[in-house]
Amino acid sequence: MSQLPIERPGKVIAVGRNYAEHAAELGNEVPASPTLFAKWQSCLIGPGAPIVLPAISQKVDYEGELGVVIGRRVHGISADDALDAVAGYLCANDVSARDLQRADKQFTRAKSLDTFGPIGPRLVPASEIPDPQRLRLRTLLNGQVMQDGTTADMVFSVRELIAFVAQAITLEPGDLILTGTPAGVGEGRDPQVWLQPGDTITVEIDGLGALTNPVVAAPR
Repeated sequence: MSQLPIERPGKVIAVGRNYAEHAAELGNEVPASPTLFAKWQSCLIGPGAPIVLPAISQKVDYEGELGVVIGRRVHGISADDALDAVAGYLCANDVSARDLQRADKQFTRAKSLDTFGPIGPRLVPASEIPDPQRLRLRTLLNGQVMQDGTTADMVFSVRELIAFVAQAITLEPGDLILTGTPAGVGEGRDPQVWLQPGDTITVEIDGLGALTNPVVAAPR
């Protein structure tokens, strides 16, 4: 398995429904405040490592996202100062078992299965990304563009997300925030598209490179 581009973080904090068109494609309202959930850090894998489809799910989906890595301990930081706490950015794929998500009526198990957290290909220092709200994000499945959005369309900006989290939860160096996904996920398509053994999924973000992972079946 390829090496992670960062040390395993103490916390992986993900944000749901942070793009209005994605919320709409799944029949959800746009939240009035950020919707947070946890992904366990044991799900993280690096570029090139396989996403393993578990036997307990038949509906595994992709979600290309901007990942934000925290660089210093912060609590109660303002949105105006929030980007000062960022060490860097990377591509992420919030892989999701939709059938488990619906059965559980919450997100954590469905999004924390082993290998369901690809990140990479490298951590790009914050100094190289002057504005994280001006980045094009694309997700390609077997070379076909499935998601094509921009971080300008986030409901809550990176600044706002960091400030919101830090009101309640102290952020530590290395903590990872996944900022939500734009429209185009497999569940929202007609017909729906689920990851299959033999697929290749790539998340590309301006200035951050491309994160590519093969998809394999769990060994019997």
